[in-house]
Amino acid sequence: MQFRIAAYGEVRDENGRVLLTRRKRAGRESGPWHLPGGVIDHGEPPKRAAGRLVGEHTGFEVSVGAPLEAVAVARRGVHTNAILYRARVSGGPDPDFSGEAAEWVDPARAAAEPHSPFVSAALGLADDRLAGRVDKAPQETRPVPPAKAKKGRRRRGQRFGAYGVVADGDGRILLARIAEGYPGGGTWHLPGGGVDFGESPEAAVAREIYEETGQEALVGSLLNVTSFRHRRAIGPEGYPLDWHGVRAIYSATVPDPSAAQVVEAAGGSTSESRWWNADALDDLPLSAAVEDALQVVDLKNLAAQA
Repeated sequence: MQFRIAAYGEVRDENGRVLLTRRKRAGRESGPWHLPGGVIDHGEPPKRAAGRLVGEHTGFEVSVGAPLEAVAVARRGVHTNAILYRARVSGGPDPDFSGEAAEWVDPARAAAEPHSPFVSAALGLADDRLAGRVDKAPQETRPVPPAKAKKGRRRRGQRFGAYGVVADGDGRILLARIAEGYPGGGTWHLPGGGVDFGESPEAAVAREIYEETGQEALVGSLLNVTSFRHRRAIGPEGYPLDWHGVRAIYSATVPDPSAAQVVEAAGGSTSESRWWNADALDDLPLSAAVEDALQVVDLKNLAAQA
């Protein structure tokens, strides 16, 4: 089983055509249409990766905007979590570019011809995107830290997670406390966690919210995507990792809230969970994910947004 994190750019021209690529094969039909992008490097922020990869695949320089969607595709033992970004051309094409054939394609044509699941996501073809997302899922579900490295060497780890800014009708925010012994232990965190094999980010955040708080949440829109890198992260395994994490942060609401409680098995990364009034946040030790959320959503005014 293998997990990958990828970034793609949805680039459109003034006529609504989409910038796509496909391989030209001598004596054979051309391959399927692909959205420009691919797997990000270890430690690379996904937004930066999207700009780099679009340039490498098309010869165009692009300005990358907001994340549009997080998409999961699992095939043949490989699960790819991908962020699709809105982007626009800011330069090019490079006259010396010699990569894949890039073309501005009418959406109807792209939909009618063979194309990748990420093109389906960009075009809003929900049924096509769901088809073939998962084949036979391995028994092991989520990424685990690599085994301890030999002396003098450090292993790398990478994980894609989905988290929720969760509110009720009164504007309270739902937070989970990170257990001691885990990175950030003792701080209050957005409920969420790693995406399982074959699981969409939206499904993952709903599952994680229930496991960490006992609440049935309705997941809304993608608010932001953030990333971090800890070169010497030490978790329960007790040895340092060069750890790279990417977080998809969603809005979510709980129509029928109850007292928050941890449902997952004892010994997990969550020690307790609780509903908080927005004015209490200033006095809480908050995780980096909550601080990230403060940049894109007004946590003090959740009642109006719920």
